[in-house]
Amino acid sequence: MSKKTVIYIVIFLFVTFSGCINDIDSKSGTLQPRPRNVILFIGDGMGVPHLYAGMTKNGQPFNLEKFPYSGLCKTYSADNYITDSGAGGTAIASGQKTNNGIIGVKPDGTQVSSITEVAHKNGMATGVVSTSTITHATPASFVAHNAGRDNYEEIASDFLKGTIDIFIGGGEDHFRNRKDGLDLTVNLKEQGFDVVYNMEDLKKSQSSRLAGLLAKEHMQKASEGRQGMLSEMTKKAIETLGKNKNGFVLVVEASMIDWGSHENNLDYIVEEVIDMDQAIGTALEFAKQDGKTLVVVTADHETGGLVLTGGDINNRQVEAKFAGKDHSAVMVPVFSFGPWAERFSGIHDNTFFFNEFVRALRLKTE
Repeated sequence: MSKKTVIYIVIFLFVTFSGCINDIDSKSGTLQPRPRNVILFIGDGMGVPHLYAGMTKNGQPFNLEKFPYSGLCKTYSADNYITDSGAGGTAIASGQKTNNGIIGVKPDGTQVSSITEVAHKNGMATGVVSTSTITHATPASFVAHNAGRDNYEEIASDFLKGTIDIFIGGGEDHFRNRKDGLDLTVNLKEQGFDVVYNMEDLKKSQSSRLAGLLAKEHMQKASEGRQGMLSEMTKKAIETLGKNKNGFVLVVEASMIDWGSHENNLDYIVEEVIDMDQAIGTALEFAKQDGKTLVVVTADHETGGLVLTGGDINNRQVEAKFAGKDHSAVMVPVFSFGPWAERFSGIHDNTFFFNEFVRALRLKTE
């Protein structure tokens, strides 16, 4: 047997027995480590100018600047060049385009499985965190299936289907103060959830299933007392989900970047972007220590058509104009860190995320 043949056999055996954590990259032909966990951040309405405004105002480097890979993402929906959060969230969550106003359902009404649902079926822990009501379009896209993104009480019922282990955000009224008179938190407790209503109880909880309903509707703005809470919510989710030996998938949405953009309020945008970056820092610290966690940051769409027209880095000043008060069609940024991160560089469609997560985690979709 030749030396070359022996080398091929050794490589083959190594790849075969390490296949659960590695893969051969089709482009480079090199062995690629696989993640055990995925943490996905979605800055709702966040474009590149939003980020740079936040970086300028922050006065010190963003955690995002430590990410080695970056790219761009196309966001159009099935029926519109400009997506809404329902269609944008669904594309990221499921790899399927749908019409604006819809979550977790194709235009023909067929339900599509999200990455958290697929991960759950494969024995992984799953979680969704948001600064808006947890039933809002983007976070709900990973849990619910509904032809109307505003059907909040119906969407809340989908959180009882058992595919999500942790959800933290606003939206208590959609679970407890409902038109049908039901109190869904009773059902959640029967399923083993620890249901909490404030940050103190959230931090104390030792349950592996946790429902944090931290506001009647949406949470406060960062500038009104919520600054740093998203980071704490993210930390708690990671600590809890990380106990699963099969790994976890966590989705974190910074909702109010979008809302500041709809208002054309630059200060509001900057405060929310900085708050999101603090939460990203929490995830990045965990990923560095863990070594088996892929962290991806992106947006469902851009809002406001924000343009930075001037400013001063040294004095942390930004001047800006907005093209409008609604969503735009521009591509949004993508940043990635950890095993498999290089796969997210370049330009991709928003349906790309689901397929890459499935492949990276070796998930069975059937």
